[in-house]
Amino acid sequence: MMTVLHTESSKGWGGQEQRTLRESLGLKKLGVRVVILCPPDAELGRRAGAAGIEVRHAPMRKSFDFPAVLAILRVIREVEADVVNTHSGRDSFLAGIAGRLSRRKPVVVRTRHLALPITSKISYSVLPHRVVTVSDYVRSYLLGEGVPSQQVVSIPTGIDVERFNPGRSEATLRGELGIPGDVPLIGTVAILRRRKGHHILMEAIPRVLREFPQARFVFAGNGPQEETIQSSIGEQGLTGSVTMLGLRNDIPNVLNSLDLFVLPTLQEALGTSFLEAMAMEKPVIGSNVDGVGEVIRDGVNGFLVEAGNSEKLADAIIAMLADRERMRAMGLAGKEMVMRDFTVERMCERMLGLYSGLLADKKP
Repeated sequence: MMTVLHTESSKGWGGQEQRTLRESLGLKKLGVRVVILCPPDAELGRRAGAAGIEVRHAPMRKSFDFPAVLAILRVIREVEADVVNTHSGRDSFLAGIAGRLSRRKPVVVRTRHLALPITSKISYSVLPHRVVTVSDYVRSYLLGEGVPSQQVVSIPTGIDVERFNPGRSEATLRGELGIPGDVPLIGTVAILRRRKGHHILMEAIPRVLREFPQARFVFAGNGPQEETIQSSIGEQGLTGSVTMLGLRNDIPNVLNSLDLFVLPTLQEALGTSFLEAMAMEKPVIGSNVDGVGEVIRDGVNGFLVEAGNSEKLADAIIAMLADRERMRAMGLAGKEMVMRDFTVERMCERMLGLYSGLLADKKP
């Protein structure tokens, strides 16, 4: 049995950690022993343990942390790791060194989740045997930074299509908010950070309301921009049109209740929130930036608009709401694409194929 050790120094919970957990569960179904190594107070460890994944702990206080390297070496030996898959900058450095020093000689793989500038080339070009990127855009960026092309492979993030299934999910948000079924409901699901572009959507909403006065907008999520957005709603007199839902644990329910999903993000490695909306058969609108164009086929399953342009965003929302038949067709096209290319099962099969190939190449 193959043993894969995932390392993660992040203590938070976001798209990166969600992919790691989904991948761990998927690989376990395929007969792989999966172990997650993280700090004792990491949210990933808590959720992974509750889901039945084996979890080990090690503090990773800084990038140059010799005791952490020793702790990781010990875990590699104890679990008999064949593969060490690293994820964040800190653990990629620490576990990369440990993997290279280990007498077991595990294959070292780094997954790059973000569309942000890299800070250390050594953890991409020297320590890992392969780098996995979550999109072709991120792969192209790394190649532009000098990482050898044969070193980098793109394996897009997959989503749980059993969870994001309109036939198995409730759609109770309208009843909760008192919104009639014939009122257009537009929503977004994302952490409230400026780079997610909520402020651009706020600028577009008044123009949309001139064409569709009854339309309602909902924002699901929390984050550092929460008070700023709430203030903007009051200042623009949009209290009756825009609702802040806060952090929700029923995202499939929220998505299933929408007519249209909109996220004018300014930076996105791939855009799993778009994929989740598509899996729920919703048309989507996003910014033509980074890896978003790999999931939104403009005019097929949604619209791509110029990043930061609130007028173009408003035009796209208005055009979508004016043609319900086209919205329906786009939603179905998005669902078809997700089922073909972006499922957890597809992602895990590709990751297992990568691991198996690297281990086969390692044998004399």
